[in-house]
Amino acid sequence: MEIVVANRSHIKFAGIICDTIAVSAQDRGTGIARRTPEYIIQKIELGNGVIALEGDNFAGFCYIETWDDKEFVVNSGLIVHPDFRKRGLAKKIKKKILDYSISKYPDAKIFGITTGLAVLKINYELGYQPVTFSELTTDKAFWDGCKTCVNFDVLKRTEQEMCLCTGMLYDPIQEKRSLGQPVNLKVLKRLKKIKQALFLKKRKKTD
Repeated sequence: MEIVVANRSHIKFAGIICDTIAVSAQDRGTGIARRTPEYIIQKIELGNGVIALEGDNFAGFCYIETWDDKEFVVNSGLIVHPDFRKRGLAKKIKKKILDYSISKYPDAKIFGITTGLAVLKINYELGYQPVTFSELTTDKAFWDGCKTCVNFDVLKRTEQEMCLCTGMLYDPIQEKRSLGQPVNLKVLKRLKKIKQALFLKKRKKTD
């Protein structure tokens, strides 16, 4: 398995990357902003993505976005092809894109938002900490990207203060990191259930 910074030779995988992201979100029943092949190609051409390959077979992908004049960086679109899951590949890709982001944007804070428990666990083990949305970028373009998510009504209803997603932040300026520390899955699961119950209850009242 090879995990490398994506380049022009990997543009041919843009379609399967988008399809894998969409199918995965549908299977999990979770919200996710849609990506287009053109958008993925743009990331690859800018050198803002990492790709996992086994030979010439696509295995996984993740890309970088910058916001607020590169004050914030997002590692987004993490996906592992079904043929290569349950091998710990997702964490390897996240570690690769995190290290690459730190080297390319050393002064930036790195964050992500996700509904996936597995990604929350990986982020925590890599040194990310749960934060409120107010600690993330205020760039309107970033939050506009949530409009294609099935849960966008929740974000809009709370005036962008919270959603079913959890925000997680990695600040390289901090001296202490929680890298390698065990994560309490019970706490993360409880956080997710509380959010789901809260917003589903509000949704029923408005129906």
